[in-house]
Amino acid sequence: METKTCERCQKTAKVHVPYGPHWFCAEHFNHFFENRFRETIRKHNLVRYGEKILIALSGGKDSMVLLHQLHKHFGKQNELHCLIIDEGIPGYRDKAIRLATDYCKQLGVPFTVVSHEKEFGVTNAQVASTLENTTERLGKSVCSYCGTFRKTLMNKYAKQLGAQKLATGHNLDDESQSVLMNVFDNDVQKLLSLSPKADHLSDDLVVPRIKPLYETPEKDIITFASLNEIPHYSDECCPYSYKAKRNDFRQLLNSFEHKYPGTKHSVLRFLQDIQHAVPAPGKKSQLKPCPECSEPATGVLCQACQKKKIIRQYVGMKKNKIKVKPIDALTCNETKGM
Repeated sequence: METKTCERCQKTAKVHVPYGPHWFCAEHFNHFFENRFRETIRKHNLVRYGEKILIALSGGKDSMVLLHQLHKHFGKQNELHCLIIDEGIPGYRDKAIRLATDYCKQLGVPFTVVSHEKEFGVTNAQVASTLENTTERLGKSVCSYCGTFRKTLMNKYAKQLGAQKLATGHNLDDESQSVLMNVFDNDVQKLLSLSPKADHLSDDLVVPRIKPLYETPEKDIITFASLNEIPHYSDECCPYSYKAKRNDFRQLLNSFEHKYPGTKHSVLRFLQDIQHAVPAPGKKSQLKPCPECSEPATGVLCQACQKKKIIRQYVGMKKNKIKVKPIDALTCNETKGM
């Protein structure tokens, strides 16, 4: 078999990037990766000098690489702070949280740990058991509750900590999946609102979210984390994530990417072309502070308080009886077909 050489220095190649196609040594793959990271931030004006950035840090590869890159390239000119959320999943989150806090300490980045249980009075495990054990229709899935609670906490603490930006580890795979999901759901409003920077009408209520890894494929993130020995949680996936609709779109896109390298980039470019061709969505619903928690709401209560009120009625009725059902979860790589 022919030995491939790096296209930039002619050393033996360590990394193959099929969508180029590119062959790189470790050093030039790092250059390729970091240049794209900085270019995404520059092109979309994600970070301004002196802004305080709150990083949503889960301990997984995406958010740990995000922290690594923001600390390396913006740590001197911007104040960084990490938010680590304990959703309450025994045997899963505790390991990832330990990795996340240790890495923050290693880099000297301050962090705050918050939990669903303390903030909402319920853990993800309790939500999952309640949804499974009741005959009532309480909502879509545990992922729907978890996502709402996490978004609320990220925005709440971004404001409390005085951050001007909230950075998340969403990558190219996540974004291309979201494009297809919104197309299949015929949700034009959500499709057109997908962006590496979520600016909102009400700056007082919502801290802008940014996605610096928006144009970076998940496999590149895995490779970069490995080459640079960035610690991250890579054992079992969330034991409830196998129920998520997103998994079907992940498998579909991974299959097409394998057969037709560059598919995920093409999906993102399709979105960007559509956004340039179609007028921006009309004015969104007017936000107002939720009377119970002061977070943004379009109705009487915000989504998190609505869900909390519903689920806690049933958790409270069975509080001493609920037992978390153990699930033999796959690893993250197995779940995602990596």
